[in-house]
Amino acid sequence: MDTEFYRIKRLPPYVIAEVNAMRHAARQAGRDIIDLGMGNPDLPPPQHVIDKLCEVASKPDAHGYSQSKGIPGLRKAQANYYGRRFGVELDPEREVVVTMGSKEGLASLATAITAPGDVVLAPNPSYPIHTFGFMVAGATIRAVPTTPDAEYWESLDRAMKFTVPRPSVLVVNFPSNPTAEVVDLAFYEKLVAWAKENKIWVISDLAYSELYFDGKPTPSILQVPGAKDVAVEFTSLSKTFSMAGWRIGFCVGNRDLISALTRVKSYLDYGAFTPIQAAACAALNGPQDIVDRNRELYQKRRDVMVEAFGRAGWDIPPPPASMFAWVPLPPSLKHMGSLEFAKQLLTHAEVAVAPGVGFGEQGEGFVRIAMVENEQRLRQAARNVKRYLQQMGVNTTAA
Repeated sequence: MDTEFYRIKRLPPYVIAEVNAMRHAARQAGRDIIDLGMGNPDLPPPQHVIDKLCEVASKPDAHGYSQSKGIPGLRKAQANYYGRRFGVELDPEREVVVTMGSKEGLASLATAITAPGDVVLAPNPSYPIHTFGFMVAGATIRAVPTTPDAEYWESLDRAMKFTVPRPSVLVVNFPSNPTAEVVDLAFYEKLVAWAKENKIWVISDLAYSELYFDGKPTPSILQVPGAKDVAVEFTSLSKTFSMAGWRIGFCVGNRDLISALTRVKSYLDYGAFTPIQAAACAALNGPQDIVDRNRELYQKRRDVMVEAFGRAGWDIPPPPASMFAWVPLPPSLKHMGSLEFAKQLLTHAEVAVAPGVGFGEQGEGFVRIAMVENEQRLRQAARNVKRYLQQMGVNTTAA
């Protein structure tokens, strides 16, 4: 019997899983691992959201199948959020669909709109679903840079001129996971014009819409007039409200893409548990002070991490947004490569980070550090790292 399944063969090894397995084994052995590898929020959701979940879950009629595209109240709440935050008007019926987190939504949309042989432009390095979702669907990936500079636009133009067949989809992700890079509205204005000229769909992943720092809010591509002609955008409650395990996300924008995603999802699932959707409504419609507090907390963590790791001899470029820092390996240890360096940190410093190569070959030479531990633990991580660097002969006295 053939066990060489077509779609499984197309998937490369998931490098980050190797470090995750090592971390799990170390913890099972009783070691105190400071986990800065996975973007898993350590903060609780707002209490009123938990209360709403419990209230609705206690109702006898709340446990049946739910609408695959999301209950009407939640789609309306997401449309209202876009109106408040971005000044974007959305039709809850035809321009909003609820997904089981943005990750599932991206994968389902890839299944809906791409066929084997289609070419998709995706950033490298990137969050794995931005490439793997389309690879599972049978598409071919052509990498473009993550950094939104002149080279980015040149790369897009080369891809359209010399790729056969011509690319049909472009994925963008700002604030970026893993690099934390951001763009302004002028970037999206240029991108929408480029997409219309080249007749290409744009999928924007805005999962970190509310984790921006230094008083500089992140824009949405849908703020550009006419963007809904070519683009959809994914957001999530995972980071904004610390509801990662609840698996609630959204896709909004172009009606044709929303319709395609909605139809595919109708064959694949019945939608999230109704009490979770009701609680998500409470998050979006209720007090938003928790969002501001979380943003301030992550910015404090960023500042502590940059300062503490800098004193430890490892300079961290301060990220302008997201819950991640994208950090070059210490110059004298760059020869190790990001995977081996991450393993060494886990083994000798008891600090888990994500190797950059796990986000694409252009991520080599970097690691991603998640700000998902409190300030005390971040300082402890820096002390552990300093001891490791000293053991490796790295000069930390100047730091």
